[in-house]
Amino acid sequence: MGIVLALAAALVYGAADFFGGLASKRNVVWGVVFVSGVTGLVTAIVALPLLGLRPPLPRDLELGAIIGLVGLIGIAALYRGLAIARMSVVAPITAVVAASVPIFYGVVRGERPSLPAIIGIALALGAVALVSRSSDEDVAGDPEPQRAGLLLALLSGLGFGLVYVLLAASSRGAWPLVASRTMFVILTGLIVWRMRLPALTVRGTTGFAVLTGVLDMGANVLYLLSLRYTLVSIAAVIASLYPASTVMLARIVLHERLHAVQWAGVACALAGVILMARG
Repeated sequence: MGIVLALAAALVYGAADFFGGLASKRNVVWGVVFVSGVTGLVTAIVALPLLGLRPPLPRDLELGAIIGLVGLIGIAALYRGLAIARMSVVAPITAVVAASVPIFYGVVRGERPSLPAIIGIALALGAVALVSRSSDEDVAGDPEPQRAGLLLALLSGLGFGLVYVLLAASSRGAWPLVASRTMFVILTGLIVWRMRLPALTVRGTTGFAVLTGVLDMGANVLYLLSLRYTLVSIAAVIASLYPASTVMLARIVLHERLHAVQWAGVACALAGVILMARG
């Protein structure tokens, strides 16, 4: 069950990143982040009964505030990277870094995955690297550096990896999510107000930003649920397979080219998930 929930989280995370990047291509990133943050907060409140209606613990609220700050940095970096570079490059690089952080955390805490699970983790990380391979041309055939948005992808991955770890360190209820999105909305609201930016300026993109917030928070809920059934190091790696969803949507909607190596990465990811499920 934990594997299935983590895999569902990956699919939803990938869809959220795609729509967030799509909205950011036509708007100021902070406006998109603010709108998605508001809808994410509403979604977290709605999810309270699903994850338990226990009173909030002070530690959960503290961790939630930190998650809000770290998550804001990660999401802003990701959306900016997705807006200025190829989605099929930025998303997988982010995922490799994001998956590495909780693996290290799990090992430090004494988690010892079985041999099949370890092989599955290695395959999954390799799959993310394969999916990130791209040509040196954009969809129009014009030259495009492979390293475009690399620093933003690395920063985003570090932020997401820390979010995985902090969520695992919480009580794994909904209150850390509510606290994190509250902090998230306050900070982004201040940034939008300080920069005197309209939340969204391009007509027709509000729906993408709203959908992004709902999907992103929904994926967080699925990830927390998966932690009830499997190890952090396994759940986080599977959740970090979200680039497959982002890349496929980019291929269908934006007609970004996929290469044989990327298809091999998808196959490698499936093999890794199967091994982790057996482990």
